Amino acid sequence: MKQYITILFAFVAMSFISDNTRITIWLVGDSTMSIKEKSAYPETGWGMPFAVFFDSTVSINNVAQNGRSTKSFIEEHRWQYVMDNLHAGDYVLIQFGHNDEVKEKVGRYTTPEEFSNNLERFVKDVRSKNATPVLITPVARRKFDSSGNIMDTHQQYAQLVRDVAKKDNVALIDLDKKSMELLQQTGVENSKLFFNYLKPGEHPNYPDGKEDDTHFNELGARKMAELVLHEIQNQQLPLAKYIVQK
Repeated sequence: MKQYITILFAFVAMSFISDNTRITIWLVGDSTMSIKEKSAYPETGWGMPFAVFFDSTVSINNVAQNGRSTKSFIEEHRWQYVMDNLHAGDYVLIQFGHNDEVKEKVGRYTTPEEFSNNLERFVKDVRSKNATPVLITPVARRKFDSSGNIMDTHQQYAQLVRDVAKKDNVALIDLDKKSMELLQQTGVENSKLFFNYLKPGEHPNYPDGKEDDTHFNELGARKMAELVLHEIQNQQLPLAKYIVQK
């Protein structure tokens, strides 16, 4: 009986230690990062494959949502949900810009000043919880000029992310730059293999076909996730120790 109680106590103690050493990585952003419904497949947010590259001490909470900007994410109380559930030691990876920068998107567009202020709020709020923010520039769209050179469609808003990161001394993953480099290396035609490009009848979710230069398929999402993971490792961010090779 004594031996049984000792073993039980040890198990409970180990469980308690395990629960208190686990961290959560929060993924906050838009459709390029989010978890997709089955009806959208093969469209895949890069946050989906990203989640499988971490060891068992890490939980991934992907709260990114299609079509959201910093403005709408706040107004819909999605950011408040993160704050209500964020714990000391957690990490919050923040990637916006795709929807913030488009003036035609009423209710989502944010001026450059508003965008910067929202990012600064995110950073301040995360740090107030003794958690760690990581800012990420918006991932590139597939857009080439007539000479086959990749075009920077996020130039202004990506720079605003860089500026906030520098001003507030926040870790920055420049996914806009890294993904543009990857698309340039891959080329005009082959880069379609990363995006949700489908011929009519090729997939039941898109019977009429699909040509989408913003959202990724499974391969593209993994490639973008790998860029983020490599930057975490290259910058020797503390998160790097939790990454496992796949």
